[in-house]
Amino acid sequence: MDFKELLAYKKSFELAMEIFELSKDFPKEERYSLTDQIRRSSRSVSANIAESYRKRRYVNHYISKLTDSDAENSETNVWLEFSLKCNYINQETFEKLNTKSFEIGKLINYMINNPNKFGCTI
Repeated sequence: MDFKELLAYKKSFELAMEIFELSKDFPKEERYSLTDQIRRSSRSVSANIAESYRKRRYVNHYISKLTDSDAENSETNVWLEFSLKCNYINQETFEKLNTKSFEIGKLINYMINNPNKFGCTI
């Protein structure tokens, strides 16, 4: 199986693309701060999932990269909250994206807690 078939990867990639699209409307003065941060952290979730899957031969490396992915997902959630409080997104958009982020976190944690189901030998 390719990492692109992992549900966590698919959902995190989809969320990163949604964030990219909505952040196009953020104020210009946020370009090098909030816009850059939320785009980088959301993209990093998918990238770390991909890296972890390639390192699944070594369970500690696999878990380490997934832990990084989970941390990036949490960071993305913080930036979403800032986006809401700064009135760059509305409550409905925040709740939709927050729910997706929470689901991604659950999928990542499942992968962390069940490495044998993803090709790791323990």
